[in-house]
Amino acid sequence: MADSSSLPPATGAAASPVTPINLVLLSLFVVLVYLRLKPAKPQTLPRAPPATVFRTFTPPELFPYNGQNGMPVYLAVRGRVFDVTAGRNFYGPGGPYANFAGHDASRGLASGSFDEDMLTEDLDGPLDTLTNLDNEQLEALQGWEERFSEKYLVVGKLVPVGSDEAKAAAALQ
Repeated sequence: MADSSSLPPATGAAASPVTPINLVLLSLFVVLVYLRLKPAKPQTLPRAPPATVFRTFTPPELFPYNGQNGMPVYLAVRGRVFDVTAGRNFYGPGGPYANFAGHDASRGLASGSFDEDMLTEDLDGPLDTLTNLDNEQLEALQGWEERFSEKYLVVGKLVPVGSDEAKAAAALQ
């Protein structure tokens, strides 16, 4: 027969359900239900970039679009102005093609040279006609132009200072 001193004393009341572990579990359950049922914040769409309007540029008007001072990065190839801001790492300040930003990059791209002497020095002078490029350089330039056309938006046209188109564009502004 068992010794009655080893049995727990019998109590008339059952153990209380309010224990620290039950309180922690109940709190966790309430938090999870709240997180699941709380209303979601309304979705907000990012602001659209400002509209880009096709315009006529002269070399001095194109020059500030070099990525500095918060400006977008534009460059011209064969008279078409491309917005290459998405490629700021390449064409913006500090990039390997930064010399071309804000300029007509045609001659430099055709000859594979990133030197500043490939750029038109006199911004008020005539545009580079590219007449002395050989077939290989013209083919390289065409490849660059196709690449830009596929990847970047054409935002304008490059015309020489004093041309009828430049005068007409200035009259509209």
